[in-house]
Amino acid sequence: MRRVRAASALLGGYQHPAQVIATGFSTAVLFGTLLLALPVATASGESTGWLTALFTATSAVCLTGLIIVDTPEHWSVFGEVVIAGLVQIGGLGIMTLATVFTVLVSGRLGLRARLFAQAETRTPTMADMRKVVRKVVVFSLVCEAIAAVAFMLRFMIGYDETFGRALYLGIFHGISAFNNSGFALWQDNVMSFVTDPWICLTIAAAVIVGGLGFPVVFELLRSWRHPGKWSVLTRITVVATILLLVVGTLVYLATEWRNPKTLGGLDDSGKLLASFFLSSMARTAGFNSIDVGELYPSSWLLTDLLMFIGGGSAGTAGGIKVTTLGLIVFVMWAEMRGESKVNIAHRQVPDSAQRQAVVVTAMSAGLVAACTYLLLVLTPHNLDQVLFEVIAAFSTAGMSTGITADMTPAGHLLLVVLMFVGRIGPLTIGSALALKERTRHYELPEERMIVG
Repeated sequence: MRRVRAASALLGGYQHPAQVIATGFSTAVLFGTLLLALPVATASGESTGWLTALFTATSAVCLTGLIIVDTPEHWSVFGEVVIAGLVQIGGLGIMTLATVFTVLVSGRLGLRARLFAQAETRTPTMADMRKVVRKVVVFSLVCEAIAAVAFMLRFMIGYDETFGRALYLGIFHGISAFNNSGFALWQDNVMSFVTDPWICLTIAAAVIVGGLGFPVVFELLRSWRHPGKWSVLTRITVVATILLLVVGTLVYLATEWRNPKTLGGLDDSGKLLASFFLSSMARTAGFNSIDVGELYPSSWLLTDLLMFIGGGSAGTAGGIKVTTLGLIVFVMWAEMRGESKVNIAHRQVPDSAQRQAVVVTAMSAGLVAACTYLLLVLTPHNLDQVLFEVIAAFSTAGMSTGITADMTPAGHLLLVVLMFVGRIGPLTIGSALALKERTRHYELPEERMIVG
């Protein structure tokens, strides 16, 4: 029983994962809002409005990066430190919670059943879970430190920043990049570094590693030389991530090559770097090295798709996750071939996982559609811009065509809700469905329906 109580304490004493996630993130947002509303948090020394503080705190905790005031101009050093702290809390919070639920879901028992089974059999499940959480925290801090050092050296060597300023910029952007938040301390985000591979590739590497998800990262560290031993989760995540990065880069190159307001003014190597950077950021982070608002509508559509898909499970990325998309693709393939079971890499995928993927995707698409309609009613902007903004908020990608600050207060509140739901929604839905499986002890008569 002592172990059961310890496990319950680890999960906050709640009986449902949605309560743990929603309460934790709500508390962090409220705390951040109060701090950012203080006069000391602004560069002018005047208290900022509660809506601006709420929007910024939500964007930081939910790792989104959308802003309605210019970060380096509006906020003081104290405010910037608060934002970085909220990003760190949000990143570690979502990763540790997601990892905990991944460990729980990996077993075929519900949470309560696993707790009692662990107590009866004296297996070290919860102790292992604590070790996993510690590994997540240590790995996160190490990756952030590596990125911070890389940034600091570049700012000192290439841009003549003082040690103190370079260290500050390095730490802030190391946290922001690894946690996929997209906050930057320059008015043009990172557009000034569009042709700087040191800065852009460091950001991209941190974003990709943070967005893969820790179950995948840890497995790759253990067995990167033996792909044949990878789990289905790792195989789908790695293959889908590489495929989306390559396809996104090539499509952006082909579409924007002659656009004078985006890639047109760069040399060939600069175009390739900017396209790869945009492809990396579109799926998960809000950094931008070119003006997103000047992209062609076709590129906006591609970005919509990449943002909606997102990154890996149990990582800092948002969206429906590449594993969800991959599973749906295999379900479609099996159905087209007339197979009754879905098999991936010599493994059979349970029906419950297939249903969870469909539910997460359908609910996410429905939420995006409903919020797009509401925002079209509340704002004067066109469909392309509003849809882009809604998906960016829901997927916590944080990109924008430049209309965020121009929205009405009602529009800002809707985006706040969307960022919050988009961050905790897929994880909450997925873990809740996986941890709440019920066995029906009887079968009803079968009746065929016409589909399509």
